[in-house]
Amino acid sequence: MTKENRTYITHLKITDVPWHRLTTAYGRGTDFPAHLAVLEQMRDLASVKESLYELTTNMEHQSTLWHATPFGMVFLSRLLEKALAESGQNPVAHFLAVELLDFFACILQCFHDGDEMEQAEALPLFSDLLKEEYLWSEKYDEEEDEMRYEEDEVFPADEFYSFYYYSWQAVLAYRDVLEQIPAEFAEPAAAVRELL
Repeated sequence: MTKENRTYITHLKITDVPWHRLTTAYGRGTDFPAHLAVLEQMRDLASVKESLYELTTNMEHQSTLWHATPFGMVFLSRLLEKALAESGQNPVAHFLAVELLDFFACILQCFHDGDEMEQAEALPLFSDLLKEEYLWSEKYDEEEDEMRYEEDEVFPADEFYSFYYYSWQAVLAYRDVLEQIPAEFAEPAAAVRELL
């Protein structure tokens, strides 16, 4: 991982990301900040379950990753660190840590499955994914989005591969979190580390 990409991943703020212009499995990532905020609080189990479901089903569908996925993985990696730290005192944090480790294994498996096929090179920088040419229209129009999906090359090959590559890089940047982990999470954490 380049120093520039690591710095970008570790310093990225939720407000730096134009979520409403990033594709997901079921539309756009407009609601990602609100769902990430619910997870950050780790208070109410029902709300955490609902927000986690919304995020994970929009970030991965049938082994396909989306434009919002690598950015979501940056913030989920940070949330995993917090959930692990609080898991001993907070049952919601414990639940979240288990679920996130499972989801990370799923995302990393998607990366490896895709990486085995011949791919374009990833964009040189994680931040390249936010270049204007890759962002969708400022105003959401479901019909317009559907028309765009009917184009032959919805996502240029280097952009599409970058959804996978930078999702992997987002977890890799927080690898040390997976090294010092409470014993009860050792097995799922080892599974994630193996996929890194």
